[in-house]
Amino acid sequence: MSDSDPDAEAVTVTVFSDYVCPFCYLGRQSLERYRETRDADDELRIDWHPFDLRSGKRRPDGTIDTSVDDGKDDDYYAQAKENVRRLQAEYDVEMTLELATDVDSLDAQVLSYYVNEHYPYDTWLAFDEAVFAALWREGEDIGDRDLLVDLVADAGVDADEARSALEDDALRGEVSALFDEARRRGVTGVPTFAYDGHAARGAVPPEQLRQLVEGA
Repeated sequence: MSDSDPDAEAVTVTVFSDYVCPFCYLGRQSLERYRETRDADDELRIDWHPFDLRSGKRRPDGTIDTSVDDGKDDDYYAQAKENVRRLQAEYDVEMTLELATDVDSLDAQVLSYYVNEHYPYDTWLAFDEAVFAALWREGEDIGDRDLLVDLVADAGVDADEARSALEDDALRGEVSALFDEARRRGVTGVPTFAYDGHAARGAVPPEQLRQLVEGA
């Protein structure tokens, strides 16, 4: 993260996530609930790391092949939907979708990485939250580059600059390397929250995030 703001002393939680994961969206809502309980002067920031849930299903043209057997059957998806509904109610979160199995987030993650590297934290956060909201609250296809460019422009990034970033193969390679790095670090699922050598996986409640960060 290339942010040199004077408030760099803020508490920073590492978050591995993928925009197409409903539990990543729900986990971020839980993190926001925890943040709201903290002192206003005790800032909490996110050190975002991308994770690729679609790597085994992505065709060369970028479309998703939902017929690929990933070991997840109808019972798995039924349970996942039930868990999404339960957490949605528990965290009082607005959601239009429960799952998004045919949506790819690669372009969204590439653009998010670019913004995170070249713009202030608040600009990245605005785009990041807009991508989550577009998919899970509005039911939009975050694989659509035009949509992504509109969202990042709203966050304050030039549209032409954003389109260039999406076409940058070197940038895409850097994001792919981050996917590999996450797995080398032992991240097998998302969301994963990490702080000071400890981790919590899943859309855990705010109390568990408080324990992770504050150790109490």
